[in-house]
Amino acid sequence: MPYVIMSDCIDITDQSCVEECPVDCIYVGERKLYINGKECIDCGACEPVCPVEAISQDRRVPEEQQEFIEDNKTFFTQVLPGRQEPIGTPGGSRLTGDIGVDTPLVAKHPSND
Repeated sequence: MPYVIMSDCIDITDQSCVEECPVDCIYVGERKLYINGKECIDCGACEPVCPVEAISQDRRVPEEQQEFIEDNKTFFTQVLPGRQEPIGTPGGSRLTGDIGVDTPLVAKHPSND
């Protein structure tokens, strides 16, 4: 997974990165945004526009944020609460709209407000 959105995005969801992404691979959960690693082309357009610096290449994610590498994958590969099947790789967030649910890690995470 080239880029990862970390905990500083929780409860912020500015969505500047969504608008900047040329391949539409950033999906909107309830409290956080998620990058689909299979759709991301590793261009880096999302990283500099994030106002809270929550986006990083996976190999540069700080130790205390490492759990978000797997969590971004979980968002797409596991069945999330209220859904019948995993999101998978639908080909862009504009096709799915806001997902409106988060992974268990994000759902239980303290608020960043």
